[in-house]
Amino acid sequence: MVRAEGRYVDTKNVNTASRNGCRHGEVIENLRRVYDPEISINIYDLGLIYTVDIDDTDCKIKMSLTSPFCPAVDEIIEDVHLAALSVNGISTVDVNITFDPPWGPELMSDEAKLTLGLF
Repeated sequence: MVRAEGRYVDTKNVNTASRNGCRHGEVIENLRRVYDPEISINIYDLGLIYTVDIDDTDCKIKMSLTSPFCPAVDEIIEDVHLAALSVNGISTVDVNITFDPPWGPELMSDEAKLTLGLF
C-alpha cells in the first residue's frame, strides 16, 4: 500500500496517468531493485515499504526493517534514497524508518513468500 493523491492504495493499481503517477511508478520500480543483503529479496516485495508520497519534486518514503537491530540499516537507507533520487523530476528524498506497525511475514508479496518457502 502506498499513499497516492491523499489516500492509501495498492501500488499495483496506481493510475500512472495522474500528475505524479509516472514518477511514483518509477520510484516503486527502482525500490524493487534494492535488496535486503541478508535475505536477498527486494525490500518492496519483502513488504518493508509502507508509503511513498510524491509532492511535486519531493519524495517521502516511510518504511520498516525486518528487525530493529538490522545490521544493514545504513546501507538499505542509502540504497532507498538513491533509488528514489535517480527518478527524473525527484530532487529531494526523505526516508523515515518506523516500526509501527511492526514488520511481519504477512506483509510480504506472494512471490517473496514462495521464494522463502513460506507457503
